Amino acid sequence: MHIRRVSFDHPDAMKLNDQVQAEYAVRYGDDGDATPMAATDFDPPNGTYLIAYDEHGSPVASGGWRAQDANDEGNLDGDAELKRMYVIEQMRGRGLARRILAALEEDARAAGRVRMVLETGTKQPEAIALYTSSGYEPCAKFGYYRHHESSRCFAKRL
Repeated sequence: MHIRRVSFDHPDAMKLNDQVQAEYAVRYGDDGDATPMAATDFDPPNGTYLIAYDEHGSPVASGGWRAQDANDEGNLDGDAELKRMYVIEQMRGRGLARRILAALEEDARAAGRVRMVLETGTKQPEAIALYTSSGYEPCAKFGYYRHHESSRCFAKRL
């Protein structure tokens, strides 16, 4: 596995984003995650976006973080918000998400962020299991879906 930093609007990032959006749509019965995001949100030093490639050069997993500071959506100064963690179905269970998560945490820490935060939902039990087993704890709700009953927010000190 080779993990590479790419822009959020890179063709491989867009391909994986389309796949994760389709999965969200199936799980939640809607059009996917409507959280406003721009490709520049993930530009260093205020974020980064990673893709894992298999031995054939195919993109198989992704994830990114973007800087957030105190705002009216519940973020705190120094937050790094985790976004678009995804592993294609046939590559799940191999530790790819955990590797990307660790790389994103290290990158955010190096950029001076003090807390990694994420929002997921009750229909993503695998994601909740990954985050809680990686040291994330429930936190006050924040972000676009903070008022949704199925929303679950987690944080970890970096």
